[in-house]
Amino acid sequence: MGLDYSYRILVPAHDVGRALIELTELAPPARRETPLTVTMPGGARLDVPFTSNFTSEPVDCSAGDKLELDTCILFGVDDAVREYCADREYETDASGRVGLGYVYLTVEFAPVPHPRFASLEFTAATSGMSRLFERSASVRAVFTSLTAACGGVCALLDTESDTFHICWLNGESVHDTVPGPRFAEYADLVAVWPDGAAERTRSARKLWRHAGPAHP
Repeated sequence: MGLDYSYRILVPAHDVGRALIELTELAPPARRETPLTVTMPGGARLDVPFTSNFTSEPVDCSAGDKLELDTCILFGVDDAVREYCADREYETDASGRVGLGYVYLTVEFAPVPHPRFASLEFTAATSGMSRLFERSASVRAVFTSLTAACGGVCALLDTESDTFHICWLNGESVHDTVPGPRFAEYADLVAVWPDGAAERTRSARKLWRHAGPAHP
């Protein structure tokens, strides 16, 4: 099996539309000519320059269903990107950024662990791209900048291990891990997001009600 590394951005649920609008600015110019219409929870409609399951048919997420997009994203060229692009042809923009795809985006509008914070997970299409996600400072910068631009609270790199690498947290670029000295588990990370402690308490109560007390 190949590698499926991903960047995960956590945003307040009401800011998913804002995140998608910011993401459209990272699409190569040629891709913006054939938009896909997405109906968001609440009924608002957005046009995005990507496909969903490789079609441009309108997608209705008004019921809060997952949104899946096939994206191509512009990245600045650093040594890791240059090495990845060797002997390949890629779309570029006027600033010299390179359009890399496919990067598969899955949007969960209300994940169970923190239903008030939506998750946008960007997954590499190949093992080579997965290694690029891990090695490239330029790729990391694009996802942390996107997190900042859309008001996200956290960005994580998932390398399919027991450890998540924290790239952005509450308005600052960071280099940390979960589990790690500061965050023993994921719930501890959620607790430091704005209103995250309340979110963790609500989730714990839901789990307790579902499981029931240990003893009568």
